[in-house]
Amino acid sequence: MPSDPCTILSIRDAIVRHCHARRQATIVPGLTLFRVHEPTPPVRSLYDPRLCVVVQGRKQVLLGDRTYDIGADEYLIATADLPVTARATKASAAAPHLAITLDLDRARMTELLLAMPEAPSSSAGPSSGLAVARHTDDLLEAVARLTALLDRPGDIAVMAPLVEREIHYRLLQGEWGALLAQFATAGTHLSQIGQVTDWIKSHYAKPMSVEDLARRAGMSAASLHRHFKAVTAMSPLQYRTRIRLEEARRRLLVEGRDAGAIGFDVGYESSSQFSREYRKLFGVPPATDAARRRRAQVSSPENQRR
Repeated sequence: MPSDPCTILSIRDAIVRHCHARRQATIVPGLTLFRVHEPTPPVRSLYDPRLCVVVQGRKQVLLGDRTYDIGADEYLIATADLPVTARATKASAAAPHLAITLDLDRARMTELLLAMPEAPSSSAGPSSGLAVARHTDDLLEAVARLTALLDRPGDIAVMAPLVEREIHYRLLQGEWGALLAQFATAGTHLSQIGQVTDWIKSHYAKPMSVEDLARRAGMSAASLHRHFKAVTAMSPLQYRTRIRLEEARRRLLVEGRDAGAIGFDVGYESSSQFSREYRKLFGVPPATDAARRRRAQVSSPENQRR
């Protein structure tokens, strides 16, 4: 069934009124708006568990060798901390790419599962950490009410948690409810992988082995490797490398310190290995990349308008 055009229009209008950059955080906790006027180059980022609703244009997200295309009648969910590459593929000045993201709350999802008379059944096999589905009217109406709160900031403290709870409930009722049930239920493979990705994010600079990570998850090393790769499209140690390099890239831009020192800070014992792996992921050596990104940041239209 086609989505209600009036509901989509209200979400689009809210984004246009309140989003003045490509990506903008809002006064509603966990809600971010996107407004992009031209196709963008691929940008690497770390998706934490979230809902992404596209209401105009198209977006493409790469996870390992998997490609997810999200159109104006679709939403994407991420159920783990995932290093992805994303870009807007359909956007113009006349019809910009418009989207919102909302952080997913595992505790809220668990509470809803306990209250539902019939919880979604969990899949027995490995599940990817990303999934795409078509909009439903119930979900869009809840998203429209959430974005409308941006015009009524005095209502946010009371109303936003209620509307966000409904959004989580509509997702559990939707096409990927079983996947979200795994995300919210302790002891499932997806929940166990989430614990491991959380730990790696917090301890990426420390030595670790697959056996250590498997013990933390309460799984065998073989099972951890299989399910981890199903969710994240990479092995646990490849995931750690990606987290290390993303953090190093952030520090190079923000701190401006020596690349070798930053490589050591994120867990590398060899400057040459750090530089080699950095270049493999980002295409250029660390110092070159940092200098290029600083120049691009200074010359960006948004900075020039300030």
